Amino acid sequence: MEYRFELALCAALESPDRVVARQLGAGVETPGTRIVDVCLLSPGAGFDDRAAISAERIPDTAIEAAVGPGEAVPVADAFGLPPDRAAAVVERAVEVGYLERERRNGRPVVRATARYPEDWVGDLVAVENKPDLGTPGDLEAQLRYDVALGLFDEVVLATASYVTRAHLNRIPEPVGVWRFDPETGEREVVREPTSLDPAAPGVEIRDERPSRTDVALVGPAAKARKRRRIAERAYGKGWRPDPPACVHGEATADGRPRCAHFDRVVDPGRECGDGCPAFEAADPPAADRDRLRDERTAWVAAPEGDGPRRQSGLSRYL
Repeated sequence: MEYRFELALCAALESPDRVVARQLGAGVETPGTRIVDVCLLSPGAGFDDRAAISAERIPDTAIEAAVGPGEAVPVADAFGLPPDRAAAVVERAVEVGYLERERRNGRPVVRATARYPEDWVGDLVAVENKPDLGTPGDLEAQLRYDVALGLFDEVVLATASYVTRAHLNRIPEPVGVWRFDPETGEREVVREPTSLDPAAPGVEIRDERPSRTDVALVGPAAKARKRRRIAERAYGKGWRPDPPACVHGEATADGRPRCAHFDRVVDPGRECGDGCPAFEAADPPAADRDRLRDERTAWVAAPEGDGPRRQSGLSRYL
């Protein structure tokens, strides 16, 4: 239920003024500690410049390397990495169009194809999905983590449940609450989120026990670096999974994976395959994911030769 709820919410949140992605790591000092269900990225002033570079995620290490669009730099000087690792990063950065390389005097050198815009990320909003508030699991701890760290500009809880005053009292006050119907796509704002301060130091909760809470202090520079990494991941990844590689596999009009046999949206990674009694292997159907994402969001599928195609602007997601 939660998987189908999440995909329906992602489809409903798509807009030409934002990028929607799902299942992104949001831990800073302890990577992997926190996975955000849905991330909404709104454009900053330099968004069009970033979109013009590549439709793919640019490797973090390439962005952070000592290389720009000016004079070419030897790979060994640009990357403080072992040679094989540096070569792999350069290979990927060249593939996505961020770096170009050549050899000079027998040494590989690289140059950025464009100056990386530091101001391309506007707001980042984290959405935690919990369709059934009757089985909250670790919901409160996850939301406390997000609020204490303050990595995102806003944090929202999305649910299909009727939200009572008791529910609201258990949810950290800065967290906004949406009631979402995955069948109709209708969304009710039960409580507006309070803006957090990503530019301020944050507290990352590492472990909570009855008698002790282990935390790490996270400075503004580390948060800014993580925000850029999340934004790059969101821009390159999006939210649509591959459709089922089965004769019954198909895609909905908005690109969600669907099974014609069971007449519903499915999770191909968990529900499809040899464990399914109706499974018959076949090539996955054409889902046209890139076309849908290009038409419905701020992401640009084919920037080469076209330059920036949209005016960037902030959206309020409402």
